[in-house]
Amino acid sequence: MSEIPTASERPDITSERPERRQRIRRLLLIAAAAVLIIAAVVLWRHHAAAEAQAAAARRAASAGISVTTATAKTGDVNEYLNAIGTVTPFYTDSITSQVNGLVVSVSFKEGQLVRKGDPLIDIDPRAYRATLLQAQGLLDRDQNVLAQAQMDLARYRAAFSRNAIAQQMVDDQEKLVLQDQGTVKNDEGTVQYDRLQVEYCHITAPISGQIGLRLVDPGNVVQANGTTALAVITQIQPITVIFTLAEDSLGPVIARLHDNAKLSVEAFDRTGQTKLASGELLALDNQIDTTTGTVKVRSIFDNKDQALFPNQFVNARLLVNTLKGVTLLPAAAIQQNGQAAFVYVIQANVAHLRTVKPGVTDGGMTQVDGVNPGEVVADSSFDKLQDNARIIIASRPAANASATRAPANGTGAP
Repeated sequence: MSEIPTASERPDITSERPERRQRIRRLLLIAAAAVLIIAAVVLWRHHAAAEAQAAAARRAASAGISVTTATAKTGDVNEYLNAIGTVTPFYTDSITSQVNGLVVSVSFKEGQLVRKGDPLIDIDPRAYRATLLQAQGLLDRDQNVLAQAQMDLARYRAAFSRNAIAQQMVDDQEKLVLQDQGTVKNDEGTVQYDRLQVEYCHITAPISGQIGLRLVDPGNVVQANGTTALAVITQIQPITVIFTLAEDSLGPVIARLHDNAKLSVEAFDRTGQTKLASGELLALDNQIDTTTGTVKVRSIFDNKDQALFPNQFVNARLLVNTLKGVTLLPAAAIQQNGQAAFVYVIQANVAHLRTVKPGVTDGGMTQVDGVNPGEVVADSSFDKLQDNARIIIASRPAANASATRAPANGTGAP
């Protein structure tokens, strides 16, 4: 059995605790000093890099900033209105049966281009031909009855002229003739109706266009005026595009229409890069949609190459006007700072900031007020340019010209 150590033999725990605290404190101080040293080194390197960059910028500024230039010129520019549109056929016909009967033949192929009057579907006409034959028989009988009554009337009138019979007999016979004439007219209407039913059994294309997928097969029984379409035809030549314009843009368009001008419309694909067709404005809707503040516009395209397909989404571009003899600059040379637009005019290898008023843009060229034709402006290095900065005109475009356009709050803006 082990012996319990006496108090004098136990380790002094109270004396070890201060020494441990001192060691921990020294380690913390060393760590803090290391962090401060590292931070000081990082700050020194960052400051040195900034100083080097600023020195390089000062050297570049003193030597001149290399820029490419563009020259303001006089020319014409088109004013367009862009909108989103949908290709809409002039006519879309959903063909249904007007008689009851059995489909005996389908004369079209799916997707076929048909002309007005081309045969489409035939319904068994035998029952209607039999009814027509009965009506024609009644008409023949009643026509002969009318002829007999007219002969009797002629005899009665001849006898009355010789005072052989009374006037009443002539009058009665005249009314009998009128009754028989009414019966014949009724029979003629019945014959026309039955003949029409026979014609309804032979369904033809009511318009020229493209027919859709087959919706009925031989052997199907169809009902008169049913809700199920037998075929659908859409007219694709010509075809229209319907798009909307903001009510604020209507003024120039209406003014041109009042001058009997033909406004051209171009249709582009969904990306807006590929031109599909060219047409012209056809009509404006008669009221503005109050929920959107827009008005519908219909344009027409001949669509000879069938580039436009019904219900296709397109980007429409309406040519409203052409501004002639205006000052033009590349759109990339005009910089923005909030609501202000400006350019750097180059004079004696010095860039001078000038506020301008841009207008219509088309094909990368912008109509601008505030610059005279022939003046040279900077077209690159906008991140370095400032007012009165010395420049060096580059012989070719800078590699990063498109990537160095000044942001909205670029340096040197007014």
